[in-house]
Amino acid sequence: MCAECSAARTPFTSCGQNRGVDDPAHPGAPDDHPGAPGEVFSAFLRLGLTSFGGPIAHLGYFRAELVERRRWIADRDYAELVALAQFLPGPASSQVGFALGLRRAGWRGALAAWSAFTLPSAVLMVAVALGAPLFGSTVGAGILLGLQLVAVAVVAHAVLGMARTLAPDAARASIAVGAAVLVLLTGLAFAPVLAIALGALAGLRWCRDAFASDDAGASSAAPATASGFGVSRRAGLVALSVFAALLVALPAAAALLPGSLLDLADGFFRAGALVFGGGHVVLPLLEGVAVDGGLVTPAEFLAGYGAAQAVPGPLFTFAAYLGAFAAPWPLALVSAAIALVAVFLPGMLLLVAALPFWDRLRARPAARAAMAGANAAVVGVLGAALYDPVFTTAVTDPASFALALACFALLVAWRIPPWVVVIVGAAGGVLLALAQGG
Repeated sequence: MCAECSAARTPFTSCGQNRGVDDPAHPGAPDDHPGAPGEVFSAFLRLGLTSFGGPIAHLGYFRAELVERRRWIADRDYAELVALAQFLPGPASSQVGFALGLRRAGWRGALAAWSAFTLPSAVLMVAVALGAPLFGSTVGAGILLGLQLVAVAVVAHAVLGMARTLAPDAARASIAVGAAVLVLLTGLAFAPVLAIALGALAGLRWCRDAFASDDAGASSAAPATASGFGVSRRAGLVALSVFAALLVALPAAAALLPGSLLDLADGFFRAGALVFGGGHVVLPLLEGVAVDGGLVTPAEFLAGYGAAQAVPGPLFTFAAYLGAFAAPWPLALVSAAIALVAVFLPGMLLLVAALPFWDRLRARPAARAAMAGANAAVVGVLGAALYDPVFTTAVTDPASFALALACFALLVAWRIPPWVVVIVGAAGGVLLALAQGG
C-alpha cells in the first residue's frame, strides 16, 4: 500500500482499488482475471436496483462501480466501449453492461449482466401495468426528485473523472468542448453520434502526438491491453445473420398470424433495431407499436412513461409495461417477457457482431489516434447530457441544487458508494417535497 493511502487509511488493500485505474498519481492495472457469472449477476443486480437517471447516468454508475471500484476494465477501454455502443442501434447502457459481463465471465456473464440490470425495472413496470400505483403521493414525488438529483451528482462525477483521463491536454479538451457545443446547440437526436464521429476525425488530425506522449508514456501508443471479449469473427457473423434473418422473418410470420404474439415480437424487434441513441429516442417508435397498434390508450402510454422515469435501470423496460397489456393475466407475464426480449435483442446482436472487428480495428495506430479523439468527444457528449436533460430537469431551485451538491461531495470527496448516495438523495428529496408541500 502506498504511503498516501496508508496515511488516509483507505479500506482497500491497494490504492488502485480506490481510484480510477488510469489515475496518474496511483497507476494500476485492471483486474483481468476471469470472474464467475454469479459475481457479475451480483454486481449488476446492485446497479439494476440503484441506477436511476437514464442511460447517461447509468454509464456513470457503471464507471464508478466497475472501472473505479472493481477495476474490471481500464478507463480508456471503457470509454471506447461506450463510443462503440453510441454508434450502434439499441440501448447504449445495456449494451455496455452486456459487453462488460461478457468480458468478465463469458456468455453466461453477459446474460447475467443483462438480466440482473434489466429485471428490477422490468418487474416494477409490469407491476404498474397490472395496477400497482407508484409515486402517486407527496412522498413518492419526493423520492423521484431525490433520485433525479442523485443522477446529477453521478453524471458530474463521471464527467470529471473521464475528463481527467480522456481529455488531459489542449487538443483533446478542445474536442470535448466542441462535442458538447455541437450536442447542446443543435439538439438533434443523432448529434451524439455525429459528435463522436467528428471527434474521431479530429483525433486522426490532432491526437497522434498527444496520444503517444500522454501520461501513460509509450505504452499508451501501443495497442491497448486485450479487451478480452472473446467473440470470434465467426460468432460475430452469426449474430449479424440472426439479426438480419429476424428482421425479415418476423414481419412475414406476423403477417401469417395477425394478432398473435409473433405480431408483438415483430413490432418491438423493429423498434429496438431502429433506435440510435437509446433511452427516450425509443418512445416514438414504441408509441407507434403500442398506441397505433391498439395495445394501450394514449393515457395509458403516458402513465407508463411517467412510471418509467421513477424506476431504476434501462428505459427500454417500458416495453415490458406495454407488452403486459397484450394479454390477460397470467399470459400478460408471457407477453411482457416477449416484448422485453424483442426490444433488447437487436442491439445485443449488433453489439456481438461488431465486437470481434472492433478488437482488430482498435489495435491499429491510426485507429488508436481516432479513438483518442472519439473518447474525448464522449466526455463532451456526457458533459452536454449533464446539463440537458439531467441538470435542467432535476435542479429547479436553490434547495434542489444544494442537495445535488451534497450528493456530489459524498461521491467525490467522501467516496461514498453510489448506492448509499441513492438512499441519501431519496431521503433528501422526500424532505424537500414535504417542506414545499407544507
